Amino acid sequence: MADFYGVFPYLVSPTDGEGRIRTDVLAHLCDDLIASGVHGLTPLGSTGEFAYLNREQRRAVVQTTIDAADGRVPVVAGVASTSTADAVAQAKSYQKLGANGILAILEAYFPLKDAQIESYFRAIADAVDIPVVIYTNPQFQRSDLTLDVVARLAEHPRIQYIKDASTNTGRLLSIINRCGDKLSVFAASAHIPAAVMMIGGVGWMAGPACVVPKQSVRLYDLCKAQRWDEAMVLQRKLWGINEAFARYNLAACIKAGLVIQGYDVGDPVPPQPALTADERKVIARVLAEMD
Repeated sequence: MADFYGVFPYLVSPTDGEGRIRTDVLAHLCDDLIASGVHGLTPLGSTGEFAYLNREQRRAVVQTTIDAADGRVPVVAGVASTSTADAVAQAKSYQKLGANGILAILEAYFPLKDAQIESYFRAIADAVDIPVVIYTNPQFQRSDLTLDVVARLAEHPRIQYIKDASTNTGRLLSIINRCGDKLSVFAASAHIPAAVMMIGGVGWMAGPACVVPKQSVRLYDLCKAQRWDEAMVLQRKLWGINEAFARYNLAACIKAGLVIQGYDVGDPVPPQPALTADERKVIARVLAEMD
């Protein structure tokens, strides 16, 4: 099985005015990100607006990413649904397309108990033969994963990673201490990546890496080399992006940043609002400071 580590940008899903996926733009972005040294690609994460796309759009995003990667880096495709059966069908479909891993996301309308949350992720992992990354984002998910559920899921042979988008770095350390080598931890943009690497994380899956890929890879390399003083100088600089993006819709920020950089990715899928002219200026100013 593939070994996932390093910087996995959460890709945007470029769309035109009619909602069609701009596959040429996405392929170009993937190519540039790989050339920048990223270690993998993640279509249909939060930044990919998975909650706003239909089945055909999602499939187009995943297929385009796999084709663009062309085996150069692993592709971990996001699977999300309120229905276990639908999530399983997505996972099987993306494995068939050539995905190297699955990012399993639980959407929920009615609240769920631990047993049902656990069964959802187990069903996805049972349905595929590729590694599964379980994803937890308590800010947006109605049903989060407790440490007990995470520990039980870590026993599944294909559930090998967790991407945690809480802001609680102590929770990550608890997962690392409790699960050991059974579950590798990826940070999100809500965490301080260098700090997560210091406590034993293996990298981060995050939207901002789309607009600062080279700097993100440099930060990872410094952390792997345990050059912590240099890593923290770069981390402090990069944290300005996280602070700016946290003020607005994250997908809108990443898309606006990519437009500023010359990628015609379009606006967020309605009813999400695009950034205002003044908000775009904030993003442009922050990105200019990263050069």
